[in-house]
Amino acid sequence: MLRSIWDDLKREFSYGNAVTRIILVNVGVFVLINLWNIGLFLYRGVGSNEDFFYTTVLKYISMSSDWKFNLLHPWVLVTHMFSHFYFRHILWNLLFYQMCGRIMGDLLGNKRVLPIYLLGGLVGALFFFIFENSLDPIVLAGRGPTSALGASAAVMATVVVSGVVAPDYIVRLLFIGDVKLKFIVITLIFVDLTFIAMGDSNSGGLFAHLGGDVFGFVYAWQLRKGNDFAFPFIRFFDWINATLSKWKNGTPPPRGPKVAYKNPKVREKTTAGRQDSSKRSSANTTTQPKYDNMSHQEQLDAILDKIKQHGYENLSTEEKEFLFKASKK
Repeated sequence: MLRSIWDDLKREFSYGNAVTRIILVNVGVFVLINLWNIGLFLYRGVGSNEDFFYTTVLKYISMSSDWKFNLLHPWVLVTHMFSHFYFRHILWNLLFYQMCGRIMGDLLGNKRVLPIYLLGGLVGALFFFIFENSLDPIVLAGRGPTSALGASAAVMATVVVSGVVAPDYIVRLLFIGDVKLKFIVITLIFVDLTFIAMGDSNSGGLFAHLGGDVFGFVYAWQLRKGNDFAFPFIRFFDWINATLSKWKNGTPPPRGPKVAYKNPKVREKTTAGRQDSSKRSSANTTTQPKYDNMSHQEQLDAILDKIKQHGYENLSTEEKEFLFKASKK
């Protein structure tokens, strides 16, 4: 049975989209952390406790309010956003991430999912660090550093981006029914602000949530202007994938440019053939769907369906403009 489960997980990771892979990594790390905790409990007996487990394990994968610790353990900038200890923590994070990550991936493309997750988590970690070292009485009183663990900031960044891009997207919630995505985003931000104002003991973590919120809004706003903060990450990940693919196939990546002689006459014939081919293909290209007789909601649904099938990049200028105006309502 275990072999069958492992094969299913490998298949899901290999063929799943970026949202599925991120969820699987979070679940895998959660299982490993708790198996380690169970083993520690069995080894130490009743004397094993959460404080001991934190000082020996969780501390070294968590974001710290101590800049020296972060500097000496730089991997915590990434590991903290893929790690959870409590079941309810990972449950709510991944439920919202699965819902909004899927929407965002359909609208903006699968390649932007992981960069937005990472950038949102990093900005959240920055907000946590600033709060802990400027407002948290525990740290300011010199009673020791605090730490942050979990994907909440990365999840909130994804939720906000999806809400800004498609505010009227309908989501069906259990026990509630159909709700527009913009109301879910507003509610989550309001809840975080309420707990911060009440002096919640996890204020540092809540400020990390706000960091994810801020990044989500800024990213979506800049994307409308044509500035994609995720683009360097996309190019980097594409390069990694291409390199790994070449090594996997047994052909090392090229080390330098290759120059080949080409007959100018052949090039002219090829260029002319391409021009004729492009003319024929443009003549056979299907026209864009007409939205004249559609209502606003029907037109929005048609554009969203087109994004799911062909990607955001294949929208016409008019369709992108319509989606931009719809997101402002």
